[in-house]
Amino acid sequence: MDEVKTVVSRDGTPIAYARYGTGAADGPAVVLVGGGPGTEAAEVPLARLLARSCPVYVYDRREDTAGCPVEREVEDLAAVLAAAGPRAAVHGSGSGGALALAAAAAGLPVAAVSVFEPPYDAALGPLPEVHARVLVVDGGASPAPVRRAARELSARLPRARHRTLTGQTHEVAPHVLAPVLAEFVAEAAEASDGL
Repeated sequence: MDEVKTVVSRDGTPIAYARYGTGAADGPAVVLVGGGPGTEAAEVPLARLLARSCPVYVYDRREDTAGCPVEREVEDLAAVLAAAGPRAAVHGSGSGGALALAAAAAGLPVAAVSVFEPPYDAALGPLPEVHARVLVVDGGASPAPVRRAARELSARLPRARHRTLTGQTHEVAPHVLAPVLAEFVAEAAEASDGL
């Protein structure tokens, strides 16, 4: 870990984040969004692996996410994204993936969004407001409904693709996910540079 700092969300709530690695000097950062409150520690193994190729930001979501409107959490993520710098990508696991998609739909400046098995209901219909490149990932050993939901979600997003990680469950191994995520972030950065 290179440093621990605090940013202030729009409503005045301090949000602590940790920064890992420096990565390529001109490469984009990745912000990791955990699956619930107090999940920063669970993201550290993935952060350390990704930090070999890019700066990684990990933060603790608010303790009371159940009673917190999603807009507040989007504002928290916006504050961390501002610290991460332009062209940052976001990766979220579980409900963190749903938050990452909500942030992209709200217009936060994200270069790319990667999600691992976010909760998803096909009844929501298409999600055309998410214009960022999206990678939807699931585990090959996860339950069939979870895998089906991941495929359906990627089909409903205008710039998404789907990937299944063989042998993985909802508790995905960081060393399996990290190279897939690093490759996706690098591709998204190259594509945005070419615009």
